[in-house]
Formats: sequence, C-alpha cells, structure tokens
Amino acid sequence: MTSEIRSIPRPLVRTNQWVIFLSVATALLTGQLWILAIPLTAGLLGLLFNFNPVMRLAKLFLKKKPSDYIPEDHSQQQFNQAIAVVCLGLGFTSFLLGWNVTGYIFTLMVGMASLIAILGFCIGCFILYHWKQYSYRRSQRQ
Repeated sequence: MTSEIRSIPRPLVRTNQWVIFLSVATALLTGQLWILAIPLTAGLLGLLFNFNPVMRLAKLFLKKKPSDYIPEDHSQQQFNQAIAVVCLGLGFTSFLLGWNVTGYIFTLMVGMASLIAILGFCIGCFILYHWKQYSYRRSQRQ
C-alpha cells in the first residue's frame, strides 16, 4: 500500500513567506497595522479551509507543473502556518488593545522567522523536529 505524501511547490511557499515578511515590515514601518490582517487572513483560510489565497494566486504564475518544483511537506507547512497565524493574531490583537510592546514582539518574531525561512533556515521545521524527537524519547522511556 502506498501513501501519497502531500506537498506544496516551493515557489508557493516562498511567495507566502514573502507576503508575511513584507506585510509585517510595511505595517510596522508605516504604522498601518491593518496590513497585518492580510497574511493573518490568508493563513487562517489556509489552516481552516485549505485555501490560502496568496498561494492560490501565486499558483497562477507557475511556469511548470506544480510537481516539477521542489516539494515542501504539506503537514510541515501547516505547522509553520499555525505558528505564523498565532503570532500574527497575538500581535495584531495586542496592537488593538494598545499593548504595543507585545504587538511588536509577536509581529517581529513572525516577520523575522519568515525572512530567515526565505534565506534558507526554517525555524518552524527546527521546532517540529525537536518536538518529535522529544516525544519519541519520552515514549521510549514509558
């Protein structure tokens, strides 16, 4: 029995990372905090309905078949997106409540994580890997 591994073409993942980074940078530099709602909404839609409008729009610009690109693991990307949505949500809510320091902390964390991912190191992947290692070792002790 073969099980198909769901994947996302890397250019779609990178586009999503760029939208997160540019949205955070633009929102913080201009003070137009509503811009944070763009990646937050796209991420929520992706997690809840498996429809990320950023990736769906970017898919229209792919020059090759999606399967011809380097694949990114779907479940890993869902985990990363969940972290981004939580951080963006907490940051956006903090700004709305006037808790600006907390807002900056959460939005800068997700903005920096997206930039670092663009540069080639996935912090969410690192976290998930170590969580799985920890869970495995814990299960072996029991």
